Amino acid sequence: MLNSIHHAAIICSDYEKSKHFYVSILELEVIAENYRQERDSFKLDLKLPNGGQIELFSFPNSPARPSFPEALGLRHLAFNVASVESVKDYLLSQGVDVEPIRVDEYTNKKFTFFNDPDGLPLELYEQIDS
Repeated sequence: MLNSIHHAAIICSDYEKSKHFYVSILELEVIAENYRQERDSFKLDLKLPNGGQIELFSFPNSPARPSFPEALGLRHLAFNVASVESVKDYLLSQGVDVEPIRVDEYTNKKFTFFNDPDGLPLELYEQIDS
């Protein structure tokens, strides 16, 4: 019935800062960028290599969302990567703080977390063989 996740939508507080992070640092491809004047809002569609997408929105005066590890709601966004170590090293070289690498006790795959400019928790997860 469900084939895959099409996109994740993210509302940011500083559009230019978040655009730089997702496009220049995470190297996601821009599909489309639109400014919606009636909402004073940007919408940036970004493409992941596997076809998944991130929609980056800016809205004036958006309320803050709690980002506690066990808060109700979506917990984090995870990216499948070939090498957690190499992506972590790259992010560190770009000035992005990254947590120590851990190993999933059930899959024995490596993973770690970092945050986007608004503190959204993002995860790097070692590619699972299919």
